[in-house]
Amino acid sequence: MRVLVVEDEVKMASLLKRGLEEEGHAVDIASDGLTAVWMGTEHPYDAVVLDVMLPDMDGFGVCKKLREAGRWSPILMLTARDGVEDRVAGLDAGADDYLTKPFSFAELLARLRALLRRGEPARPTVLTVDDLVLDPATHRVARGGVPIQLTRKEFTLLEYFVRHAGEVLSRTRLIEHVWDFAFEGDSNVVDVYVGYLRQKIDRPFGMDSLETVRGAGYRLREEPAGAPADQD
Repeated sequence: MRVLVVEDEVKMASLLKRGLEEEGHAVDIASDGLTAVWMGTEHPYDAVVLDVMLPDMDGFGVCKKLREAGRWSPILMLTARDGVEDRVAGLDAGADDYLTKPFSFAELLARLRALLRRGEPARPTVLTVDDLVLDPATHRVARGGVPIQLTRKEFTLLEYFVRHAGEVLSRTRLIEHVWDFAFEGDSNVVDVYVGYLRQKIDRPFGMDSLETVRGAGYRLREEPAGAPADQD
């Protein structure tokens, strides 16, 4: 996922960013409400982790502004206050879930995975495309029951393909969701990582599931064909 973390406490923001990145997610940070509204409306985030107590505009206001702008990314609100009124205010402003500080990072990850499933027509905890199986919680991948070892970035890219199987995904869209706001490299990085994935999930199994759609991008076939003799 590409996640926007909205947190004004530098230490907490840094911990969240590091932890989420270690799980393979791309993370951007906003330290005040106005910046959060701008970033949330200008960029396509898969989820938003939003603190309630912020400079300029509190988390309730940020949440409301994002929903008014038609941004429906799942929002997980964080707060040190555990009053029923605060939880109700956040949910009524458009938040999808609420987590009280201090919290377990493992619980935050689990809640984010659950929020991501809510936005999909089906909500399996383990994702499958044909005989390719991906488990977001354990970061395990297998094809035909054979385990496949992937790097964090390879896993994140494959997860996005699996969640959008059958769709043509442009290089720009892949960069927006798999790499973070600070990425300044060339879009060819997508080609490089697609090549890495093909070497691991396709070629050893005689498959051709990750196809190039010329002039448009890449697509993960929902019913993979046999591998061609050669493909870049």
